[in-house]
Amino acid sequence: MEKRRLGKTDMDVSVLGFGGSEIGYEHAPPETVAELLISALDAGLNVIDTAECYYNSEELIGQAVSNRRKEFYLFTKCGDPHGFGERADWSKDSVLESIQRSLRRLKTDKIDLVQLHSCSDTELRKGEAIDALQTARERGYTRYIGYSGDSHAARFAVETGAFDTLQTSINIADQEAIDLTLPLAREKQMGVIAKRPIANAAWKTGHRPIDSYHHEYWERLRKLNYHFLHGDLEKSISIALRFTLRIPGVHTAIVGTKKPERWEQNAKLLEEGPLEEEMFRKIRERWEECAPRTWIGQI
Repeated sequence: MEKRRLGKTDMDVSVLGFGGSEIGYEHAPPETVAELLISALDAGLNVIDTAECYYNSEELIGQAVSNRRKEFYLFTKCGDPHGFGERADWSKDSVLESIQRSLRRLKTDKIDLVQLHSCSDTELRKGEAIDALQTARERGYTRYIGYSGDSHAARFAVETGAFDTLQTSINIADQEAIDLTLPLAREKQMGVIAKRPIANAAWKTGHRPIDSYHHEYWERLRKLNYHFLHGDLEKSISIALRFTLRIPGVHTAIVGTKKPERWEQNAKLLEEGPLEEEMFRKIRERWEECAPRTWIGQI
């Protein structure tokens, strides 16, 4: 699998990475997670990304592949000790305690990348959360520090120059970051991790998703009405994924699943190579034609 150097870090990351939210939120059993992660590593993925607030995702990952720790880069996120969006705590003590919990749960003595999880620009300006990550790096808890978030908060995070990486939403239905944050991130030589790179495949059933989490992308895609979404599903997912990976500055795309066979399938989606320039241009032009200013990056 293709690998790209993640900004100014020393990590050559696979263009596909494993996202750990589904295994936590959807309560995947340990044996399924073990099969899933082993198949991902065997397929050539070397990035595993999770967060403290994805229920027991960190514990599941630690149990499943800590014995293969040298084969992958381990990323996590902090700031939500009570669950995502539930009384986030950006105090230095809380952030450092969170990172130490993650180390225990992931069964490792060092994390490759710790990221602030959708911390607002108001909190970033206070400086305490950034100081906490810098302290964690000094203490050897993590090798690199990053910011995970979207829209203007992500832009401010990039402007601070404090972070090694940016994780942000980028896909066919979520393109604000392409103009708002990525040019500056490239200028600062930051590593860029694309989350939701296939827009949650919100179009796949042909009708409004039951899961409200996907409704925003469903509504956007109805208006964008890309022609390639009306054909073969596998082909449309391939185009969506290769679109994200063609965007200048993107180094890896994080995909979540509970299906062990999905990794081999996803790897095959990339065998066609980079998305053709004409298709890439048409997707960008359609976005610029249809997207109102209210279509901001989705957290």
